[in-house]
Amino acid sequence: MRHSTSSSPLTLLAGAVALLTLAACGGGGTETAQPAGSASSKAERSVVVDQKLAKQVPSAISSDGKITVGTDATYAPNEFLAPDGQTVVGFDVDLFRAVAAKLGLRTTFVPAPFSAIIPGVSSGKYEIGVSSFSINADREKQTDMISYFNAGTQWAAPTGNPDGIDPDNACGKKIAVQRGTVQADDVTSRSKDCTDNGDPAIQVDQYQGQDQATSAVVSGKDQAMLADSPVIAYAISQTGGRLEKVGELYDAALYGYVVKKGDTAFSDALAGAVNALIADGTYQRILGRWKVDDGAVAKAQVDPPAAE
Repeated sequence: MRHSTSSSPLTLLAGAVALLTLAACGGGGTETAQPAGSASSKAERSVVVDQKLAKQVPSAISSDGKITVGTDATYAPNEFLAPDGQTVVGFDVDLFRAVAAKLGLRTTFVPAPFSAIIPGVSSGKYEIGVSSFSINADREKQTDMISYFNAGTQWAAPTGNPDGIDPDNACGKKIAVQRGTVQADDVTSRSKDCTDNGDPAIQVDQYQGQDQATSAVVSGKDQAMLADSPVIAYAISQTGGRLEKVGELYDAALYGYVVKKGDTAFSDALAGAVNALIADGTYQRILGRWKVDDGAVAKAQVDPPAAE
């Protein structure tokens, strides 16, 4: 997917290998701030603080005027690293900066492995996780989640699908996926179905970042991958026609912001901020800029009914 504003990072990707290189440059959990003069910082400045919602934010979070955000910056176009290898960008980032601004707060995005974000939120290392978390029952047992977007699972393979990948029968194939995602659970379950039926297992190659999974398919190491639908669409757009969708989108689920379990006041403030942005049109403008507006929701909720 392409971002049409001046904060667009789209020049950074000649292909998926470039994504991997940039992610490696970012290492070490470097804190990032919004670059001055970017389109998203201008949009953030246009957000009017809702004083009633701002007062709902616990003082432990609001006292320093910022929210510390854990994010896995390998998941373009949702959250990933700009060409400087340090600044975190993406539709998730732009949207959450606007959410924070509605609450009168700034943001500090801290890159982290996806699997480390929920434990980091629970321990207090991060005040929130913003990283395309699909809402499911297991995650809602560990955290409170605030819905803000809708996505499904999509598969992709090299253009022409030379290995005849079929998501419903991938037995014996080499499949790339990001570790800790719902897609990793999905393909592992599919592999068990294969062996239960006497067929070869799927070789599930799990990678720390989605950029690495994409690179594995583009390079031919793996035969296909699966990820969230906007991520697959973006990967296809950024790899010069080397990838294509395989099969249909399935298992549509809500994304949710992740906060510490029981932090009701903060959760309610976040949901209120998202809904205020929906009401004033900011939400739709941000999603539209990233060409992901087909995933828009009508209303944010705290701990909505979850997919199993």
